[in-house]
Amino acid sequence: MSIRVLIADDQELVRTGLRMILDAQPDIEVVGEAVDGLQAVALARSLRPDVCLFDIRMPGQDGIEATRAVAGSGVEHPMNVVIITTFDLDEYVYAALRAGAKGFLLKDAGSALLAQAVRAAASGDALIAPNITVRLIEAFAGTAPDRPLQQPAEPLTDREEQVLANVAQGLSNTEIAAKMYITLSTVKTHLTSVMNKLGARNRVEVAIWAHQTKRVPARS
Repeated sequence: MSIRVLIADDQELVRTGLRMILDAQPDIEVVGEAVDGLQAVALARSLRPDVCLFDIRMPGQDGIEATRAVAGSGVEHPMNVVIITTFDLDEYVYAALRAGAKGFLLKDAGSALLAQAVRAAASGDALIAPNITVRLIEAFAGTAPDRPLQQPAEPLTDREEQVLANVAQGLSNTEIAAKMYITLSTVKTHLTSVMNKLGARNRVEVAIWAHQTKRVPARS
């Protein structure tokens, strides 16, 4: 079955381009378009797409608020949201992830990475542009997060520690699986366990915790 996608962007040219790229994929289908955040939330709730592709800056309600409305804490059945924007600002990235976004891409990321992000989000994984991931971790690793992460109620296993270290270096689940010679589903299982033990909401919070607890050597 095709991955059903909702696109939300206030620029018609951008929506058209995104639709053309995604509809060209054999396993992806665009099922709706929204011109602002309010319409995006309404359509998301009525269409229940597999993935919502939201721009950051939209009239009425921005992409971060729209994300919070359909994927934030307290949402009974949260949806998978990928933020795509022209604004390469760390505060936007972190705000989007706090709101519940599964991924964050720049509009110049290219068609292959866009399709990859949609597929990752649909499967419950997260994809953030690699250059953004590493920079974001570095920017926030030395500061306290917006809410403190709990210490694990039980120690992390050796495998979980290995997955944690790789996540903290910006590797995707697929890259971790290849590096550790384990299946993708096993990586997801370990990462889910780590997130549950830490009370983390996404892989960036996990990575920041790893840096703050000195589990990853500082980058020179």
